[in-house]
This record gives sequence, structure tokens and C-alpha cells, in this order.
Amino acid sequence: MRQLGELEKLVMDRVWAWDHPVAVREVLEDLQRDRTLAYTTIMTVMDNLHRKGLLTREKEGRAYLYRPAQTREQHTAAFMGEVLAGSTDRRVTLLHFLEQIPADEVARLRQALSEYVPGGNAQ
Repeated sequence: MRQLGELEKLVMDRVWAWDHPVAVREVLEDLQRDRTLAYTTIMTVMDNLHRKGLLTREKEGRAYLYRPAQTREQHTAAFMGEVLAGSTDRRVTLLHFLEQIPADEVARLRQALSEYVPGGNAQ
């Protein structure tokens, strides 16, 4: 898993925001409020995101309808896990991470750790 490119992130932000399957046309029309993009550009991005496992799709008529394969939070957690796995010393990496985040985020992390049940499902 790698970090999303700019256009991939914009597309995923839209798909994560909606609670229904989306067609390329719907994403395109939403993105075109801010910039001019071609249908084929968005179609290619969404096809690539599907190929990478970030989107699922089902054929409806002649078009595909796309859904996120994971929630935004699940995707972010998986990405964070892979970044952490690339460290030679996870403990030191985590300590550096804690130095960079605001105190209220550290408090949220402590709360999450106190609620964590190994093998349980996150909310």
C-alpha cells in the first residue's frame, strides 16, 4: 500500500463521503465544481483504485458502480501499520510520533488503548 496521489485522494474522499454506490459520472460532476477534468481521467483513476483494492465495483447496465473496499479509518490504519512496519525500531518510531502530535491526540490515543480488546472489532 502506498500513499494516495492527489487525484486518487480527491476521488476516495468523495467515495468515502457518500453512503451509496457511485458511478464515474457522479464523481466527475462533483469534482468538476472545483476544476476541469475529463471523464476518461476519472474513469482511469477509479479503475486504478479498483485494481489496487481500494474500490469494489459492480456492473449496472453499461457502467460500473463503485464502493470503498474499506472505511477511511480502516484504510488509514492499514497505511499507518505498513509505515510502522517499515521502521527498524518500532518503539523509537512510536516515541517520535508521540512527540509530534498534540496533547489532546495523545489523550485520545490513551483512551483508545484503554478501550482496546485484542481480537475485538474497532468501532
